[in-house]
Amino acid sequence: MHIWIDASSPHAKLRVFGLTATERHLRSLLRAPIPPQRVVVDCSGRKPEDLGIPIALQRSIKLEFAHSSEPLPNRLQNFLSEAGDQPVMLLDGTVVADARLHAKLASQTEARVVRGQNGDPFVGIIYLPRATSIAGVAVAQTIDELGKAVTAGGKATEFQQSEFEGFIRNLRRSIPFYLFRVSSASKAEEIERFLFWSNYKGSTDLFTRYVYPPLVWLMVRPLARARVHPNVVTILSIILTFAAVPFFASGHFVIGFIFAYAMSVLDSVDGKLARLTFTDSPIGNILDHGLDVVHPPFWYLSWAFGLGLASQPWTSHLGIAAISIVAFYIADRLILKIYPTLFGRGFHTHSKFDARVRSIIARRNINLPIFLVGWVFGLGIEAFYLITVWQGLTALYHGLRIAWIVGIKREHRKIARSPVEVSTKQIM
Repeated sequence: MHIWIDASSPHAKLRVFGLTATERHLRSLLRAPIPPQRVVVDCSGRKPEDLGIPIALQRSIKLEFAHSSEPLPNRLQNFLSEAGDQPVMLLDGTVVADARLHAKLASQTEARVVRGQNGDPFVGIIYLPRATSIAGVAVAQTIDELGKAVTAGGKATEFQQSEFEGFIRNLRRSIPFYLFRVSSASKAEEIERFLFWSNYKGSTDLFTRYVYPPLVWLMVRPLARARVHPNVVTILSIILTFAAVPFFASGHFVIGFIFAYAMSVLDSVDGKLARLTFTDSPIGNILDHGLDVVHPPFWYLSWAFGLGLASQPWTSHLGIAAISIVAFYIADRLILKIYPTLFGRGFHTHSKFDARVRSIIARRNINLPIFLVGWVFGLGIEAFYLITVWQGLTALYHGLRIAWIVGIKREHRKIARSPVEVSTKQIM
């Protein structure tokens, strides 16, 4: 496939989370199953460095910059002639497109155009199975004009939301595809807000959804603009996680809580940063998700030691509670492995009810504030017992619910149901 990106507009240099629309297109194309044969960035009238494309990315995708001063129709006609009967994708370098669209369009057998959503029906992407199919029509001054011309002339059809599978497993939600034109700095910030909120998981705890976002927003934007790799944030998060353990265990809870809450916020930052800047990686996912799974028992045991278990036998009430909460946590994690094995997605996407329950079940971001409040009011041991009971009830609920879904309703044997739809309405 041959790619042509029109980056000749002055707005092509505007950035969203540190990346121009052209760089976002390129990184999306790199993720497509079949890499493009040729990528031409038409920056006529603009300097290539204005687009901020790293040298490593230019080399990995074999990028070509075109600097012709001819009118756009002539430049485009030349490109189409060179592509011949090969498939072509024409991209607007001022448009932020859903990264999933590039791969989806490349699998089409007919000419398609993609329009912007939310009341701005401009054409930002044109896909042609054969470049020569619009050779005589390519006289428009912009991709938008060309897309509307080929659609009106019956040479292409509009790609519809109904043709798009929007479910994202890692986010446990469905998101319709999007296309936004970056026409100003204020519009870029508006798009950043949309992308920020659309990268939150469909089912998560109350604190991640409603308390941490303002802090995460303040951190993600400057980190993205400075091109800080999310793995740096993850490593810092790991350090803070285990640095809190000796402070908790020795009874220095104030420092322990500071480290723990810093880690909790950073745990949201690294994932958002990775997805918003196309820098997620297998090692990053392993470190991030591995930390989420491994660290809670260390915190729970250190809380117990800090509350006095160091001077008590394991057969004491506090010792039994410490053993129980770790056992309940491990059992809960094992139980939750059953559902994705059968359905291919997380348990809390099964229904809206399960997504809501996910917001309050026993997890780090729920147990931590319970323990903090209890400790502040001199009820640390009582809070620890409460957390232990809540962890046990959480494991019991998951076990019974999955037994009902799998053993009684046998839904894994039925036709797969549509995943939970979660609105992408922007939250300001």
